[in-house]
Amino acid sequence: MTESTLETSGRDGLDEQAGGQRNSAAPPRSSRGHRFTSYDVEAFEVPGGREEDWRFTPMKRLRGLHDGSASATGSLRVEVDGSSAAKVETVGRDDERLGTGGAPADRVAAQSWNSFTEATVVTIPKETRAADPVTVTVHGPGRDSTAYGHLQVRAEPMSEATVVLDYRGSGVIGDNVEMIAEESARLSVITIHDFEGDATQVSSEHAHLGKDAVFRHFAVTLGGDLVRVNTKVTFADRGGDAEILGVYFTDGGQHQEHRLLMDHAQPNCRSNVTYKGALQGDSARSVWIGDVLIQAAAEGTDTFELNRNLVLTEGARADSVPNLEIETGEIAGAGHASAIGRFDDEQLFYLQARGIPYDQARRLVVRGFFGEILQKITIDEVRERLEAAIDEELAAVGV
Repeated sequence: MTESTLETSGRDGLDEQAGGQRNSAAPPRSSRGHRFTSYDVEAFEVPGGREEDWRFTPMKRLRGLHDGSASATGSLRVEVDGSSAAKVETVGRDDERLGTGGAPADRVAAQSWNSFTEATVVTIPKETRAADPVTVTVHGPGRDSTAYGHLQVRAEPMSEATVVLDYRGSGVIGDNVEMIAEESARLSVITIHDFEGDATQVSSEHAHLGKDAVFRHFAVTLGGDLVRVNTKVTFADRGGDAEILGVYFTDGGQHQEHRLLMDHAQPNCRSNVTYKGALQGDSARSVWIGDVLIQAAAEGTDTFELNRNLVLTEGARADSVPNLEIETGEIAGAGHASAIGRFDDEQLFYLQARGIPYDQARRLVVRGFFGEILQKITIDEVRERLEAAIDEELAAVGV
């Protein structure tokens, strides 16, 4: 059992505790799940790298996103294509819808909130089913340039849609993404981080689920020099269902970090998290942190999280840290698992014994490793693109 105080935030940058006191700096956190949030950059101390939330991140490679020195010198180019059922808007910072999906929980997210000039809002109207996917392509500001962005995807009650968020290009990017599934909505979001080799991105994703909402999120991380993604899923009403899937392929010199928080605050909600990653090359580094919080009111919760990592070459390193906090005993089930390993020699022997050459056998093993997740991507061109990208990664080192 964990006893703690949950902070709530207002858009004016002042933070309010349950007791009504105002705070200008983050209080000590007694729970991994109860995150301090604020729209005020100065409410967060500049991280030095020893803090729990930052100890795996190479701070020098953040290019100033964490300490305020990375001022905007460019802009993101956003293109939206796909279903005519979606309403697409470019709005200013004063749009009252912005921020309803979740508030910044670290200094970079707060800096990104205060630095963007306009936001893209994609809305699926009430009781509308978008037959075709909506693709939002975000192009980085270019080499040695910095830009901040904000995107909101909102599925109104009883609507259904799939949205592909495709990051490309180069530069330094800080952004917040809100994914809101209102009552009985079905929203699927596929996020692809496929940057050029020089790119740095720190992204905060805020998913907010209404009553009986169904949310599916596929995270794919391939490119970039450093990509750090924080994903929080908040169950705002009973009956929510979230499946959070991810694949990442980390090359030599790359740092890819995924941090998740499943915040079960309402009864009878379900979450399932499965992330799989492969690493190859000297100094390839992946980090996966999975936090699940089951609050006292969240009776009937059913949750599980899984992370698997396949190390393909010497010099690569994966860190995997699952965390589970349970504040009520009245749950349907909860569990977690993680593993880091190399190729299964028995699988390779089995394939070679049937006449398959060694290099092809290794590729088949890796494809099979990712196959469980990739087959759940129902958009053929996206799935085929990712399969081709994985094959290209393997061919690069003769795997």
